[in-house]
Amino acid sequence: MKTNQAWKKQDIDLRPGLKINGKWHHKSYIIKRKLGAGAVGTVYLCEANGKLAALKISDKGTSMTVEVNVLKSLQKVQGSHLGPYLLDVDDWVSPYGNTYSFYVMEYLKGEEMTRYIQNNGSAWVGVFMLQLLEDLERFHQSGWVFGDLKLDNLIVVPSPTRVRFVDVGGTTQIGRAIKEYTEFYDRGYWGMGSRRAEPSYDLFAFVMVFVNVFYPKRFERGGQSDRILFKKIDDVKALIPYRQILKNALMGKYLSSVEMKREITNVLYSTQKRRTRKKGVNNVNNDVHAPFLMEAGGVTIIAIGYYLFSLLI
Repeated sequence: MKTNQAWKKQDIDLRPGLKINGKWHHKSYIIKRKLGAGAVGTVYLCEANGKLAALKISDKGTSMTVEVNVLKSLQKVQGSHLGPYLLDVDDWVSPYGNTYSFYVMEYLKGEEMTRYIQNNGSAWVGVFMLQLLEDLERFHQSGWVFGDLKLDNLIVVPSPTRVRFVDVGGTTQIGRAIKEYTEFYDRGYWGMGSRRAEPSYDLFAFVMVFVNVFYPKRFERGGQSDRILFKKIDDVKALIPYRQILKNALMGKYLSSVEMKREITNVLYSTQKRRTRKKGVNNVNNDVHAPFLMEAGGVTIIAIGYYLFSLLI
């Protein structure tokens, strides 16, 4: 006979076509497919009333409550795009009598950042840096640190093109200890700082996100972590304009994302001024030179334009 633990494992592996009925709100969701799994729970694509949504389910009720509170808190931030919109919170009683907590959120359909940059050019690195720093600024001002910031928790959505957070698991109130993290993005793993929840922790992970974009297989730490990471950054052409800023963030020299965002913006403007002087205003505006805008050297025009536009939506 199977143990209760075995039954629970079978419960949580939801099959396509299964109907999840909320215990309290009595809403129904049809499971379509599995989207991903983490330390706290599993996320599924589901359908409700003909619309797609993402459903996260877990037997860790306390952790789920924390995530729900984070989503509710972020939704109060006016004009923010921090995380998916929360649609429903409820419990589900499985056919075996086990009770699970679940919440339903907006389904963000998009593309992985690494693949998007590969397909559309490294010019988008600057765009996504500014967008993420803008969101992290709002995140930190709300009293939270993302904690488990990584490529897996980010997605690029269209119309307009923008990076969005897809999972707030690991989010921690500022001042507390980070308990959920991924080693490659964790400054504690690299021996370059503590796991205290503070903006500089997220900024370290922010740098590692873009390092991971260009090193998709990742790499191991060594005896001198700072030298290893600095060398990896120096060897990526697309990161050269930002390399000193990225190194500063790795060393914990920024107390807020505002400082880092300001320096990256200054680099973008300075780069564009140099190009304008070199080519001349007429050449910049000439359609003959339009293709250069999609090159790494022309990232500034695109980045600044999309960054300013993103503030209006």
